[in-house]
Amino acid sequence: MNPHTLSMRLERVAANVPAGARLADIGSDHAYLPVALMRRELITAAVAGEVATTPFHAAVRTVRENGLEQHITVRLADGLAAITPADQITAISLCGMGGETIRDILESGKAHLSGRERLVLQPNGGEQPLRHWLMDNGYAILTEELLRENRFYYEIIVAERAPPVSYTAEQLYFGPLQMQARSPEFLAKWQRMLRQKQKTLASFEQARQAVPQEKVQEVARQVRWISSLLA
Repeated sequence: MNPHTLSMRLERVAANVPAGARLADIGSDHAYLPVALMRRELITAAVAGEVATTPFHAAVRTVRENGLEQHITVRLADGLAAITPADQITAISLCGMGGETIRDILESGKAHLSGRERLVLQPNGGEQPLRHWLMDNGYAILTEELLRENRFYYEIIVAERAPPVSYTAEQLYFGPLQMQARSPEFLAKWQRMLRQKQKTLASFEQARQAVPQEKVQEVARQVRWISSLLA
């Protein structure tokens, strides 16, 4: 992967960044996403934020090699602290980390959010707590996508500030829009998850030490939800 050929996952993230946006890509790694979008003239400016020095230097190098220093600012900062009001950010992307990590970055960086940004989020697992945070903080989910790449399933969640929305526990678990669309990838993912959860339940029964009852009940409830979804 490079700024010329993004992975399928990042291509789908890119497709959900509004045209003409001022993008903050947090956890930008090599800054491939903002550089690709800038090369295609789809965004007007970008901030690439990195908390670790090695990917920060990699991002600086990518931006420099593409001659985009005037348009993309690379900052070494923790989460949304990479953003300043002067940046006038209109879209924020957070990709390739756990949903709980994305949630924590959003929660600890709330002061840096104007509320006018589109959030384009690509969690690696942990989607349920991330959706919960969005609901609790006045964001509505605009679009959801699920794709399979290199044997892994990836979800993309796009959200914007909106009047209060209320999702059910099952909608938070599966994704409210995914449940409606029921794409082939979505059904395949949950068929696989059902097998995994059933194995987990069976292993609980054979465990030498008693598994906490709440944990057993939680997995059993998920098995019921998935079975009902696929029925």
